Amino acid sequence: MSAHEPLVLGIETSCDETGIGIVRGHTLLADAVASSVEEHARFGGVVPEVASRAHLEAMVPTIERACETAGIALTDVDAISVTSGPGLAGALLVGVAAAKSLAIALEKPLYGINHLAAHVAVDQLEHGPLPDPCLALLVSGGHSSILRVDDVTDTVTPLGATIDDAAGEAFDKVARLLGLPFPGGPHIDRVAREGDSVSIDFPRGLTSKRDLERHRFDFSFSGLKTAVARWVEAKAASGEPVPVADVAAAFQEAVVDVLVRKALDAAATEGIEDILIGGGVAANSRLRYVAEERATKLGIRVRVPRPGLCTDNGAMVAALGAEMVARGRRPSPLDLPADSSMPVELVLNV
Repeated sequence: MSAHEPLVLGIETSCDETGIGIVRGHTLLADAVASSVEEHARFGGVVPEVASRAHLEAMVPTIERACETAGIALTDVDAISVTSGPGLAGALLVGVAAAKSLAIALEKPLYGINHLAAHVAVDQLEHGPLPDPCLALLVSGGHSSILRVDDVTDTVTPLGATIDDAAGEAFDKVARLLGLPFPGGPHIDRVAREGDSVSIDFPRGLTSKRDLERHRFDFSFSGLKTAVARWVEAKAASGEPVPVADVAAAFQEAVVDVLVRKALDAAATEGIEDILIGGGVAANSRLRYVAEERATKLGIRVRVPRPGLCTDNGAMVAALGAEMVARGRRPSPLDLPADSSMPVELVLNV
């Protein structure tokens, strides 16, 4: 490990996970997470005020735990990086305020970075430097995006995004319909393994010829969610038991089919041979399998971080921060705002 590799502490508070990561270059030293998911489960979704309060309570102990794991003192770090957007406004404010406090107290540079670009950068901790360019398929509870990444610290171009529900949001809503716990993704993935994915033909949003003319690389999962709800209601109304495993498998297949189909089409159109899949839904076993299988036939390589690095975490924020330092990017000002709708083209908030 060379001495000049930047040691960066990253703070992630865009939703309900308080993540603190410590990275030296491309080496992960600590990834401490405090989740408030159980506090939201009884509401069936994330409650912003509850998330913000949980971040406040978890921030200092999680930073202390990360430093202890990494075997460093706070004064050792070269820079502080923090998610400055997009995300829940109140939750982001907690992280940004903590990062500013550390940057001022430690007299270290501050990097306010984009949450989506961080999901791309985290793969470097596992598989080494990113190919330039690469195509990123980011799928989570709040985002479903296809991005062209020419430089993860500077040039990220959106090619397509969801026009309604994100993929992870659809997983949560369908899980609730089927009586499965929140968050829905892992539970649908588990139950679907026992089901028949071709037993029910659910719609594939924005894949008709007319849709492809206007929304070739965009996603829509609202219609699919409604189709599942109607199918389940009709089954229940007839007095028949709902085949939960079959519904989960058929729904999951519809989501995965559209995600992979559009990502591969975008890669072919852009002439890109490397696809990175990130975000919480990237932990889905079916998505990983189908993407790998179809991409291999087209000579396209697929990179997916291990499941623990797919969900929101501080490691991804530290990873992008370390890349910013290594490439000599100008730090953010100390009056850095929390921007809940920060566009992905703005990789670094300066």
